[in-house]
Amino acid sequence: MNKARVGFIGVGLMGHGMAKNILAKGFPLTVLGHRNRVPVEDLLSRGATEAKSPAEMAESCDIIVLCVTGAPQVEELLRGENGILKRAKAGLHIVDTSTSEPTLTMALAAELAARGIFFCDAPLGGTPVQAEDGTLSAMVGADDAAFAVIEPAIAAFASRIVRVGAPGAGHTMKLLNNFLSLGYGAIYAEALALAAKAGVTPQVFDHVIRGGRMDCGFYQTFMGYVLDGDVNAHRFAISNAHKDMRYVTNLATNTGAAAFISATVKNIYAAAEGLGNGGKNVPQIVDVVAQMNGVPTVPQRMAAE
Repeated sequence: MNKARVGFIGVGLMGHGMAKNILAKGFPLTVLGHRNRVPVEDLLSRGATEAKSPAEMAESCDIIVLCVTGAPQVEELLRGENGILKRAKAGLHIVDTSTSEPTLTMALAAELAARGIFFCDAPLGGTPVQAEDGTLSAMVGADDAAFAVIEPAIAAFASRIVRVGAPGAGHTMKLLNNFLSLGYGAIYAEALALAAKAGVTPQVFDHVIRGGRMDCGFYQTFMGYVLDGDVNAHRFAISNAHKDMRYVTNLATNTGAAAFISATVKNIYAAAEGLGNGGKNVPQIVDVVAQMNGVPTVPQRMAAE
C-alpha cells in the first residue's frame, strides 16, 4: 500500500527532527524552503523534495504538516497570496502542530470541511531532542475519518498520541498544558527570589525539592539553568511563552471563564519580553524576577561563586 505524500512547513528547531523521522518511516516528503538552509539541505540530502510555495505543495501532497509559531502564521500559510488554499483539492488533510488559537482551528475546520478538506490540530509535547528521536507526544483534534488518515504520519515523530476530541480540542489541551508549565516557571522564579531574600541558596532549595512530590521534568530542566547556567536546558523562548499565555487568556475570555492566575502569569512573561528578554529561554525568567527583587541573577551569582 502506497504511503501518503507528506508536505512539511516549518523545518526549524522542532520541525527538522519531525520531518527527518517522517522520511525515515518511508513517507514521500516535500518541504518548504526555510530562511535557515541547513535543515532544508539536510532533508533534501535524505531524499526530500522542495516546494517553492505552500500552494505548490498543496498540489502534490495528501497531508501537509504545519510546525510554525502560532495563529497568524497558520492563517497566512493557508490564506496568503501563494497559500495552501489557492490550490488545495478535496481530500487534502492539514495537520497544525503549532500552538495556535482553538477558535481559529475550529473556524478553519468548519470552513474547509465544505470544500472536502480536513483541518486537524496535533500540537506537541516534548523537546527538540525528542523531535530528533521521534519520541514527541501529540494531542490530536480530528474526526474519526481524518484521524485514521493522519495517525500513521504523526506516529513517525510522536511515540505518544492522544486523541482529545474534535478539531480545536488539541490546541485547547496544549494551551492548558503550557499554562501549567509556564505557571510553574513563574512560581519557581518567585520562590527562588524569596529564597534569596531569606538567605536560602538555590542549591539548598533544590536539595529540598528534587526527588520530592514537587519535582518533575519541567522543574529539572528549569533548574538546569538556575544551578548550572545552562541557557539551553529548556529551549523555549520567553516571547513564545508570552504568546501562549495570551492565547490562554483569550480562551478564558471566549469561554467566559473567570481566570485570575492565567492573567497574572501572562503579565509576568509580558513584562519579561517588554524588558527586552523575549529571545531568552523560559528558565531565564528567574533573572527578570530576581532583578525586580534586587537579588543576584544567575550570571551574577555564578560570577561571584
